[in-house]
Amino acid sequence: MMLRGPTGEWFLFFLAAIIPGLHLQRNGSSIQPASNSEPPSKAQIYQPVFQPSEAIPPIGTYMLKNAVGNPCIKATMGVEYIVIEKKKSWYFNLDPSRVSISGYCSKETAVLSLTLPANAASLQLFFKKENNLFYVTKLTAHVSPLPVCQGCANKTYSGLVDHEKLFTAANGQSFNCKSENLLLMSPALRIKLVPLQMQAFTLPKGQYGKEVECWADYNKRVIPIVIGATVVCLILIAVLTFLFIKDRRRQGYDRI
Repeated sequence: MMLRGPTGEWFLFFLAAIIPGLHLQRNGSSIQPASNSEPPSKAQIYQPVFQPSEAIPPIGTYMLKNAVGNPCIKATMGVEYIVIEKKKSWYFNLDPSRVSISGYCSKETAVLSLTLPANAASLQLFFKKENNLFYVTKLTAHVSPLPVCQGCANKTYSGLVDHEKLFTAANGQSFNCKSENLLLMSPALRIKLVPLQMQAFTLPKGQYGKEVECWADYNKRVIPIVIGATVVCLILIAVLTFLFIKDRRRQGYDRI
């Protein structure tokens, strides 16, 4: 609609005043709808923030399914990243609510990959099935945080543990460890898994099988029992020795 002359311009101003969402444009005094959209702001990039003190990591359960939809890897664990910078340790806990799960499962190999938004941090566990056992043969990790300290560079820390037989359990059973598992990924990066329970390849109904206790838990449970039993035996030997010596002395007095 084109209106010419002073009367037409007053009419356009009147329409713009009473109809919300319209504004005037001077090219021919036409009426155009107003746009409320604002220019898109730059997306914020997620970066982990390391802390100078250590805290208990939140525990997450991560499950991966194979191509036919059956569970093939299940891991329940808390994950802590430890960075060494300027001879000091800095800590970051993996938040399970932010983690994306990916990977694959085949007959004898499997990979579980945990990734934070914008690939800010990741942890990959490589599983292998051998005879009637499964174990983790390799771990890789990286984290791209904000500078961990004043004067520290903005960089990515990465590392791996390879050619190992970690967290071994029989097929159909789960590896379980309540003690800390500290993995030296590189001189500047360590990964702590605590607690840890995992099972791969055979997971009926997605449930953990019989638990296989780690050596650290076994030692914590058994060593106090062994020490206690040893102390009791030593006390018993000391008492018996004392009674034997006392009895021998009494016999000697009786003869006199």
